[in-house]
Amino acid sequence: MKLLKRLGYLLLALFLLLNVIAAFHAWKFTHFYNDPNHINKKPEQMAVGEKMQMVLLGVRISKSVIKHFPDTVYKDVNLKTAKGIRINSWWIPVAHPIGNVILFHGYNGSKQGPLPEAAYFRSLGYNTLLVDFRAHGNSGGNTCSIGFYEKEEVKLAMEYVQAQSQKPIVLWGVSMGAAAILNSIAQYRLQPAKIIIECPYATLVDAVNSRMRSVHLPTTPLSQLLTFWGGLEQGFWGFGMQPAEYAKKVTMPTLYFWGKADIRVMQHETLSVFNNLATKNKKLYMVEKAGHESFCRKVPTEWRREVLHFLKH
Repeated sequence: MKLLKRLGYLLLALFLLLNVIAAFHAWKFTHFYNDPNHINKKPEQMAVGEKMQMVLLGVRISKSVIKHFPDTVYKDVNLKTAKGIRINSWWIPVAHPIGNVILFHGYNGSKQGPLPEAAYFRSLGYNTLLVDFRAHGNSGGNTCSIGFYEKEEVKLAMEYVQAQSQKPIVLWGVSMGAAAILNSIAQYRLQPAKIIIECPYATLVDAVNSRMRSVHLPTTPLSQLLTFWGGLEQGFWGFGMQPAEYAKKVTMPTLYFWGKADIRVMQHETLSVFNNLATKNKKLYMVEKAGHESFCRKVPTEWRREVLHFLKH
């Protein structure tokens, strides 16, 4: 009996310790440092020693820094969230626009990331707005919610563009940016003319799974614990962050890109999101030999062909 009691205490202690570790790592994943000299590395870019250090001490992620700017005239735009967080964007209008495209980057990226995509959209006659999510680039804050609260930035950006132009609005987003678009459409009932989404995750648990896989740790129960604590620390239910479910509210034409060599977002996630899209006007384009990256940079000819056809029809 005493042995069972001791075993019970041991299991309880291990469970509590595991939760403390998960809460610590969840905090580190979502809270960025102001250190422009620090170079962030993806797990697959780390040496074995660096991965061990990350597992033991948590990942240190510095806030993304803007180093590249548009090669044309642009306007710095600062919007504010309901909680007063400054959201910085670049507004780049064109002469005689036929529409507007708003671009949203991924986790730990910035608005400089989709500069090539924005340049192509402008060549087609679209005004562009490139947005820094909170805690990224030149926007305020240091806390990232992997697409949950970032839905507000999508809404704010649409409202800004609607005030500048009466032309149709297209939303473009990659990874976390795509997840935020789906979240915002579902929560705020946004009605852009079309959307272009690239490799969004299906659920927040799936997004955490990819991080666990990259450092060769078991996904269960670590992913579930990180999802729970990551949401709790920021005041939302992490298991409810499900772009695959939000897709059921998407009724506008959708172009969807995914790379067949993507090690972060799995094919089953992609199909889950795509199949749930409520619109019948949708296309999933799977890119050969491309991973979780910019398809505009990786396969520019293919990407431009698909985008042009989508926008014209």
